[in-house]
Amino acid sequence: MIIKIALLVIFFAIMIFVGVYSRRQAKDVNGFVLGGRNVGPWLTAFAYGTSYFSAVVFIGYAGQFGWKYGVSSTWIGLGNAFLGSLLAWVVMGRRTRVMTHHLDAKTMPDYFGKRYDSKSLRIAAAAIAFVFLIPYTASLYKGLSTLFGLAFDIDYKWCVIGMALLTAVYVILGGYMATAINDFIQGLIMLGGIVAVIAAVINGQGGFLSALDKLSKIPGDPTVAAPALKGMNGMFASFFGPDPLNLLGVIILTSLGTWGLPQMVGKFYSIKSEKAVKTGTVVSTVFAVVIAGGCYFLGGFGRLFDSPAIHGAKGIVYDSIVPQMLSTLPDVLIGIVVVLVLSASMSTLSSLVLTSSSTLTLDMLKITCMKKTDEKKTVLVMRIFIVIFIAISVGIALNPDKVPYIAQLMGYSWGALAGAFLAPFLYGLFSKKVTKAAVWANFVWGVGLTVVNMFPALRFIKSPINCGAIAMVGGLILVPLVSLITPKMNKEKVEDMFSCYGEKVVVTKKTVLVEEEDESTDK
Repeated sequence: MIIKIALLVIFFAIMIFVGVYSRRQAKDVNGFVLGGRNVGPWLTAFAYGTSYFSAVVFIGYAGQFGWKYGVSSTWIGLGNAFLGSLLAWVVMGRRTRVMTHHLDAKTMPDYFGKRYDSKSLRIAAAAIAFVFLIPYTASLYKGLSTLFGLAFDIDYKWCVIGMALLTAVYVILGGYMATAINDFIQGLIMLGGIVAVIAAVINGQGGFLSALDKLSKIPGDPTVAAPALKGMNGMFASFFGPDPLNLLGVIILTSLGTWGLPQMVGKFYSIKSEKAVKTGTVVSTVFAVVIAGGCYFLGGFGRLFDSPAIHGAKGIVYDSIVPQMLSTLPDVLIGIVVVLVLSASMSTLSSLVLTSSSTLTLDMLKITCMKKTDEKKTVLVMRIFIVIFIAISVGIALNPDKVPYIAQLMGYSWGALAGAFLAPFLYGLFSKKVTKAAVWANFVWGVGLTVVNMFPALRFIKSPINCGAIAMVGGLILVPLVSLITPKMNKEKVEDMFSCYGEKVVVTKKTVLVEEEDESTDK
């Protein structure tokens, strides 16, 4: 217990020190929200990765989908790495940095307002972001509840309150730069921690081949396996697992979803230069392979640790699977796991609260009732909303029994946000033909489908995960179709927006002297 407490104290001290150190960077709006658009590739890459992966992945998703799909759940982690990180950086990284800098857009709603020349779109996007970031934040706290019950003999509510207060302190003090530096530190902890935990857990089962052999002898679960595979041995140790179709839905939601999440895309706004995007792409992808691939690979062996604690009155308690796997580890390793998951969760939480407060302040209040407010007061208002946002999410998290499983909470959040934002944001970077009506239609589609599916009486898509995936893919089809039949935007304004991609660069040409042909060769 002394070791675990000591690790936590050191961890908390570093986080607060970084917040104090970074406060000089957070004196104006640009510094507080974007770090002055001067953040290097390594910090940005780690900020992207640590905002991506948290207790939601390590405890919730790895446990639930590892139980359902076995080692094939590793595909989810690889999808996160190559679709959610590598491809996102390659396709969106440079164009997002260039376009948002040209438009002077500081947030995703700000981008929508300026790219589509609509104040009402900006306000609507801010409202959607603020509302649907709350369940995601609550899922972070829920992911820590069973873990802290395992590691410490303290009430879960004190863990939630302590984590919330610490995050609020360093985000309020240092803004984006504090979160970026802390994300880098937390990312290093996550990299070392996940490798140590996987090695310890697999070693406890007699090694990788022994664990895989044990897993192959477990028959297919009738509640999760495809009909043709029910009762068949070896499904949980197979390449595609017992239910490949639903596995694909999880890969789409958790990988493609990052392309439309404000807290993820916002990392591209702040990167220092276009050149830094290339370095960030490589670092972010390697980080995702290790963390996401490692988490889901670990979760794939969850059925080897089956115990009465995992079986609740209403079925499998998915959020207890990974903590049950870790309960056999030595105390020192459990302490490392606690710091690992805290690192992952706090990095994501800091990104969420900064995103929500900045969008609400800059994209709703600043353009309505705070038009004449100066920079210092605007930053103060953002700090106040950080406290309010954290308080709301803590209120939800303090009633864990009334909150759905982590995966479902995240499914609702990502489904609404990415379902509404992904298509108009992505197409807006590449196409001049996207219309305001298409953006409105996609907002209604993404949010409407998610909200309707939240009510049991109206639900027509059983899984919130699949619902979110359908919202995203459907938006990619809806936006170009609606754009074909609705009024186009002002051509001159659109051309001016896209002029940033075609700026001419003047260089000094070095003249190359061509040797005269030897006349003798002509004779």
